[in-house]
Amino acid sequence: MRQVEELFAALGRSGFRSRFRLGAKEAAYLRQRGIETILTHARQFIESRLADAEPANDGRQTPMRNHPVFIAQHATATCCRGCLAKWHGIAQGRPLSADEIDYIVRVIELWLRRQPI
Repeated sequence: MRQVEELFAALGRSGFRSRFRLGAKEAAYLRQRGIETILTHARQFIESRLADAEPANDGRQTPMRNHPVFIAQHATATCCRGCLAKWHGIAQGRPLSADEIDYIVRVIELWLRRQPI
């Protein structure tokens, strides 16, 4: 797993990753629900969509809109196991550990907290 500041610097240099921002709908949802609820959703999404050794629809399981976590996942390259391997050094082909899930949720949290809402 990468150091967070190194990761965010690298993400900032990626034209694709750096273009993601919360839309008005997602920002409003974050304000209404609060960061703790959204992070609970993040953990649930990671556990149900990414934690398996071979997740169903890997590479296509994370929508590009309609929830702040989905936007954050694409912005932080935590959207699929391929991106987790490439950007975070989290190997594919095995279940995510509890520490890896915690790390992914933390990365999502840091990105969300840096967004203007």
